[in-house]
Amino acid sequence: MNRIERDKRVILNTYKRLPIVIDRAEGHELIDENGIHYLDFFSGIAVNNLGADPAVKKAIHDQVDRYLHLSNYFASEPAVELAELLVDNSFADKVFFTNSGAEAIEAAIKMVRKWGNTNGKTTMLSANGAFHGRTMGALGLTAKPAYQEPFAPLLSGIAHFEMNEIESIREMVKEDTAAVFLEMIQGEGGVRPVEQAFVDEIIKLKETYGFLLVIDEIQTGLGRTGTLFAHEQYGIIPDLVCVAKALGGGLPLGGLLVAEALTGVWTPGNHGTTFGGNAVAAAGGTALVTKLLEDGFLDEVNRKSRRIVSGLEELNAEFPGVIREIRGFGMMIGVDVGEAAPLLQEAFLERHCMVNTTSGTVLRLIPALNIGDKKIQQFLDIFREILTEKA
Repeated sequence: MNRIERDKRVILNTYKRLPIVIDRAEGHELIDENGIHYLDFFSGIAVNNLGADPAVKKAIHDQVDRYLHLSNYFASEPAVELAELLVDNSFADKVFFTNSGAEAIEAAIKMVRKWGNTNGKTTMLSANGAFHGRTMGALGLTAKPAYQEPFAPLLSGIAHFEMNEIESIREMVKEDTAAVFLEMIQGEGGVRPVEQAFVDEIIKLKETYGFLLVIDEIQTGLGRTGTLFAHEQYGIIPDLVCVAKALGGGLPLGGLLVAEALTGVWTPGNHGTTFGGNAVAAAGGTALVTKLLEDGFLDEVNRKSRRIVSGLEELNAEFPGVIREIRGFGMMIGVDVGEAAPLLQEAFLERHCMVNTTSGTVLRLIPALNIGDKKIQQFLDIFREILTEKA
């Protein structure tokens, strides 16, 4: 019985597995049990932001030799170091560490609820097409019927607006609005960026109605979009930001970044977690964020992003009608190819290149941020080969 069959026998079948057994990772490639190398434009769905990075692995190994876990009765040096990096390079005054992105969203919901109860505000808003997680609270914010309906009734006090439709958000915001939850790019929703005019309208409404702005940077954060956080590119200062995915350098770690005005909302006992801020994951995260903050690193992310987009535009000109739209920024790029997306994903896999699909019609390109120019060209050459064959 091979590993895929063993997986099906003992693990709940809630994922669509690819028919490949991965043995190890090297640089920006995944290597299967037969020694075949695959160019990785998946990055563990935006988790492995530096690929198989030696500095991250060393930090993790070194911390394993010190200790694996401390309870919350102690201050953990790796968690403190990572929190300092996040606070010193963002709007935040403090950080609450979690185990995952969904838990970061749950923490944000609880903070919004307590703040709202004190201020007479009870309703939370999020966008249709958003994905904020699968736990019961996060699921209420994730406005996708296929995800929600089997688990109704969900958390009350949540309503949804249409992203980038100004009249929709104007109609939804009221005096009882406690918070607006927003992704700067909807990842699961088809790599759809929020428009500046829409963000500007939310800020105007915030000034009038006094609600909290919660930004979900679980996928877009930590350099993925060419800045440390995507919201920086919109010139806004949020109240809360949820992060995860890449935060632990490949290990499970999430966090809630909290503005100074909200740091007194929770008191001891209001919230907690056994493993949040785990020392080994925090050590990996510290190595990751340190790399992101090096002079010129994010400039290189943006340069390579432009190279990918330019190459895609050349392919679009060469094979008109295949690519409907290219969206996103940084190393989070969506290529809308319509109903052909699953077939193209399969064709990439046959040529030993892994790309993700989302929203049924979009190739989601999320390579490691430090991927080299040769690997980018390799991806573009594979795409051209596929389109030539299918033309």
